Amino acid sequence: DAVGPCRLELKKAPSLFGALAESIVYQQLTGKAAATIFGRVCALCPGPTAEAVQRISDTRLRAAGLSRAKLLALRDLARKTADGTIPTLAQVRRMDDAAVIERLTEVRGIGRWTAEMLLMFFLGRPDVLPVDDYGIRKGYAVAFRKRTLPDRLEIEKRGARWVPYRTVASWYLWRVAESAPKS
Repeated sequence: DAVGPCRLELKKAPSLFGALAESIVYQQLTGKAAATIFGRVCALCPGPTAEAVQRISDTRLRAAGLSRAKLLALRDLARKTADGTIPTLAQVRRMDDAAVIERLTEVRGIGRWTAEMLLMFFLGRPDVLPVDDYGIRKGYAVAFRKRTLPDRLEIEKRGARWVPYRTVASWYLWRVAESAPKS
């Protein structure tokens, strides 16, 4: 009641590669810093596309602000996109969530959490509950009056009640975490 109806907004992406490249760049950075770096990468590699990334030197990508780890992840993503390991956006839309997570986590720097965020925010999948996400754990602790953060099994067990709308439950848990007093 305090938050109102779910207002989850989907992000647009011209390709799965573009969405994943953006996710890699944004990992562990503030939104503003990540947007600046991603803008520079897009200026060097229009699209961005796997082919464009493969043509740009490491030196130029590092100069755009990519860390070594993110550069290696972007290179691996480009290579695996080009060789077909990573499905196209059209193909991924027809795959179930578990298959998407399995395929995407083959890429260096893309873990389960990144794949889950793609499922939720780019593909609009309705039944995703990222149990390892700090905001989910914090929101759950506040909503269910827990003194400590719950483990993944506790959230998975409760989350079974929210099927097939765990993405909506996740959105609300994030809102609860945001409104919780800072400790």
